[in-house]
Amino acid sequence: MSLVCAISNEVPEHPCVSPVSNQVFERRLIEKYIAENGVDPMNSQPLSEEQLIDIKVSHPIRPKAPSSTSIPAILKALQDEWDAVMLHSFTLRQQLQTTRQELSHALYQHDAACRVIARLTKEVTAAREALATLKPQAGLVAPQSMPASQPAGAGGEPMEVSVQVGMTPEIIQKLQDKATVLTTERKKVRCSFKKMSGLHSASVPGILCMDLCPSDTNKVLTGGADKNVVVFDKKEEQIIATLKGHTKKVTSVIYHPSQSVVFSASPDSTIRVWSVTGGNCIQVVRAHEASVTGLSLHATGDYLLSSSEDQYWAFSDIQTGQVLTKVTDEAAGVALTCAQFHPDGLIFGTGTADSQIKIWDLKERTNVANFPGHSGPVTSIAFSENGYYLATGAQDSSVKLWDLRKLKNFKTIALDNNYEVKSLVFDQSGTYLAVGGSDIRVYICKQWSEVLNFSDHSGLVTGLAFGDNAQFLSSAGMDRSLKFYSL
Repeated sequence: MSLVCAISNEVPEHPCVSPVSNQVFERRLIEKYIAENGVDPMNSQPLSEEQLIDIKVSHPIRPKAPSSTSIPAILKALQDEWDAVMLHSFTLRQQLQTTRQELSHALYQHDAACRVIARLTKEVTAAREALATLKPQAGLVAPQSMPASQPAGAGGEPMEVSVQVGMTPEIIQKLQDKATVLTTERKKVRCSFKKMSGLHSASVPGILCMDLCPSDTNKVLTGGADKNVVVFDKKEEQIIATLKGHTKKVTSVIYHPSQSVVFSASPDSTIRVWSVTGGNCIQVVRAHEASVTGLSLHATGDYLLSSSEDQYWAFSDIQTGQVLTKVTDEAAGVALTCAQFHPDGLIFGTGTADSQIKIWDLKERTNVANFPGHSGPVTSIAFSENGYYLATGAQDSSVKLWDLRKLKNFKTIALDNNYEVKSLVFDQSGTYLAVGGSDIRVYICKQWSEVLNFSDHSGLVTGLAFGDNAQFLSSAGMDRSLKFYSL
């Protein structure tokens, strides 16, 4: 019977056996392995040279002593090289076996994850439907009508409308139909730096807001402290239109997703509708009696939501310029600081000067939920594309994340002291949340950990927007610069 070394698979010259694994080894090889690792190579149990047991065998042919002094050196070098190759080969075989086991485990986990995703997809649809049908919790607010002001249209100025015509059953049905389409067909998640400046007047510095055209993200819309609205083409690096008409700074802008139309709001208490191709104002909506602080376009593309320091939010038809309804929370009696539609369009959120976030039912015009927790005026709110999360920022140097299914705060991101949050935005896939203010910070959703930080602006960052599939992030700031970051 011949003995074979478990490491080299060769007949050993000086065989020995390990009492730990009961395997036969070439003594020279096993001693080197023990010196480097201190364990048995077969089962990784502790092993020392003293534990090895020599095996007495008779060798029919004994190697003869070399007669030349140079030959032994060569043979010794060759033998050492052979030993090293055998040890390395053995280590590679072990690593291969370990990798195979890890791959098998990963494939098993992937299969299990696919099964879980298939089950959760059904629960997601049910949760979205439940969110879209939130019921009023306390009936805190009743619609309050404001007296109508007289329309004006002299001197070529577009007609200003503030008459409330009410939300007809046809409008409510249109909102419901759009929400149903968005709920069932919402897009699934698909899992450098460039600077432009000089868009607004240098005498009155500051870009206060921005938006990207949803159908062509090369087109950038900005509003500035110089009272102007500017449409800029990023690809051509030129200004398409400069729209003038506001009498005070422009604080909110929106680009229509399918028409060459943009919207702007200002502390001059007006909302203006502009034609980009014509370069002129086509509607002036006077929905408020004080500064307009927030603007959001409904998913149908036909209606505007606005908030104001006059404590009212308003819902207006952009085609006719008519104010369909205006509502306030008389019990609160506090100015509204921002407003944003939920992706499905049946509910929306508003921020207040007394640090409250209010969720409203658009069809019922009632306050259905309140989110307290901030300690300063709310400066920005943003809904995630899947409709589950609401991000809010305030003058308390923090960003809070709210679960709309459970109506509670599940995460608070504490920022640096005196950090000013000016803008919040989720990307279209719901993978990232960008925070703009004293600098730009990008967080990955679910883990809510910071993955990117940009501090290139020399002033406050007042506007953020993601490009298609989060390929780039655009920002605008008080330093009058527009920046694009490749992600």
